[in-house]
Amino acid sequence: MHTLTSTWQSMLSSLTFTEAFIALAFSVLFSLVAYFMYQVFYGARHIGAGVHRMFLIGGPAITMLFLGIQTSIPLSLGLLGALSFVRFRTPVKDPAEIGFLLLLIASSIGASSGNFMAVTVLFVIVFVVLGIKWFLRDRAAVGARGNLMLSLDQQDFARLEAGLKQYLGHRLKGLSLQSMSVVDNRVNLQYQYRQQPSIDWTAFANELNQRTAPARVEIFVG
Repeated sequence: MHTLTSTWQSMLSSLTFTEAFIALAFSVLFSLVAYFMYQVFYGARHIGAGVHRMFLIGGPAITMLFLGIQTSIPLSLGLLGALSFVRFRTPVKDPAEIGFLLLLIASSIGASSGNFMAVTVLFVIVFVVLGIKWFLRDRAAVGARGNLMLSLDQQDFARLEAGLKQYLGHRLKGLSLQSMSVVDNRVNLQYQYRQQPSIDWTAFANELNQRTAPARVEIFVG
């Protein structure tokens, strides 16, 4: 009985229940704020990979992971193994989403280490910067470059390449191909174009799908 009690006590974390609860509560709060900022400044006007759907779960999970690492040195050795099973089947479509992921990870680590004020300052700074960018969006659009990403099956690309290039060059000014990659038998094309406030992206997507039917073309605008 004494051996069992000693073993149980050795397994207990040095982190108290109150400390863990406070850290997780702040992590959930920060995740909610990150989710809100994503929807306000990004989600309503862009089509990305939808990484914001994991914010409310990912934030507390990352916090708990680092709480465990803080209380046990051997657990830190398994950090790479704990994260290696994660594989995004849908690649991140826009670099802006990487920024929100970094914001979520930074806030989760800050919550696990008790740096609540530093994380709050980080969110305030990011909110102000994104707010200024949103306020000046029309002025900044002069001469600015937009991003367009298309994804289609490799077998359809050979058939549609010439017509697709002609259509995009007709609809978008200053079009230039930045990169092309093939992943899982799908061709991913990234273009840059001169931003035009009069572009109706809904009509653009509908017309493009009509021209490429029956092929399925995924469109991402940034």
